[in-house]
Amino acid sequence: MATDMSRHFSLPQLIRCTLPSIGMMLFKSLYVMTDGYFVSNYCSTTALGAVNFVFPIPMILATVGFMFGAGGSAIVSRTRGEGDEQLAQERFSLIVYATIGISFVLTALGLLAQRPILVAMGAQGELLDECLAYGTILVACMPFDSLQLLFQNLLATAGKPEMGLRNTVLAGLTNIVLDAILVAGLGMGVRGAALGTVGGEAIAAIIPLVYFARPNTSSMRFVRTKLDLGVLVEAVFNGSSEFVSNIATSVVSVAYNVQLLRLLGERGVAAYSVVMYVSFAFMSILIGYSIGCAPLMGFQYGAQNRREMRSLFTKSVLVISVMSVLMFVATRVTARPLASVFVKTDPELLELTVHAFLIQTTAFLAMGLCIYGSSLFTSLGNGLVSAAISFLRTIVFETGSVLFLP
Repeated sequence: MATDMSRHFSLPQLIRCTLPSIGMMLFKSLYVMTDGYFVSNYCSTTALGAVNFVFPIPMILATVGFMFGAGGSAIVSRTRGEGDEQLAQERFSLIVYATIGISFVLTALGLLAQRPILVAMGAQGELLDECLAYGTILVACMPFDSLQLLFQNLLATAGKPEMGLRNTVLAGLTNIVLDAILVAGLGMGVRGAALGTVGGEAIAAIIPLVYFARPNTSSMRFVRTKLDLGVLVEAVFNGSSEFVSNIATSVVSVAYNVQLLRLLGERGVAAYSVVMYVSFAFMSILIGYSIGCAPLMGFQYGAQNRREMRSLFTKSVLVISVMSVLMFVATRVTARPLASVFVKTDPELLELTVHAFLIQTTAFLAMGLCIYGSSLFTSLGNGLVSAAISFLRTIVFETGSVLFLP
């Protein structure tokens, strides 16, 4: 049964409503970490560095799904709040169709540009070979990842966040099993890890496509629609903050990799890989809450229910603040055990990883409010402010620090 977005949410009810989205993002982060675990334990340090070194390229390409998911979710939620269910379904369908078409175009461009980009970043020799082996598979199958990111938002908008969680769990289990078979069992290295990731992404993309193509119990299904450039432009504008944030995260990752390769070599890139895997697991809780709460705010914005909007905002700031502090405290205690999962046989690399992890996770104290703030303005249709928050947090301050502080 679909979630009733028109009702008042108490604090416990709000948390329960967002738990499927939190679980979805948390489990997604865990199965992303699976590649790192199997590559770090069954391949070389160079292979682990290569996985992180090339990952920004498919991540940038797949961001189109996150952009249309966040921006389109705001449009569909607002349209439902205004009372036009048929128009909401038409816009929902248009956003999915557009994402599929654009993803295939970006895949072709990505396959052409991948090697020149990696060479420009400084990859060569074995590192370049491992990057191409892993990255080519991910880029070729990028439409699956793009649709997965799209439905992370749209399933919550359709009142089916628990379905998103189930799909993510199933996708994660698929990835883990395939990694165990292909990497640990058959010794396929980074190619096996890439195929495991693609297998999980395909599950998370295909199931919602089939579900919304048939009569279902959600508030949405695919219907005949028409090309409405105004809706697509608005979705792009509304989702520009998520687009900027994901692009910027990838740019930051590139900056880290280039600097660390220059300063510390492949060992530095490997340490950063571990830090990012673990940090994303914590960040996913904050992102998941923001994804789960955004359709509620968008619906009330469409209904012009200012009282409920204020209630959602106040409760969300409280929840995000408490989670941020708890995560910061948790990282103080778990830094070494978590790093040890990925780095077991290299004491020097382990110490470097723990040192970096304790510095980087201080950002949790402020990161949550930035993530929620960006998502909030997206749900209100204010893509400019939302994008400004994301742009300043990542491109200006984080990339600037990476370039100048060393």
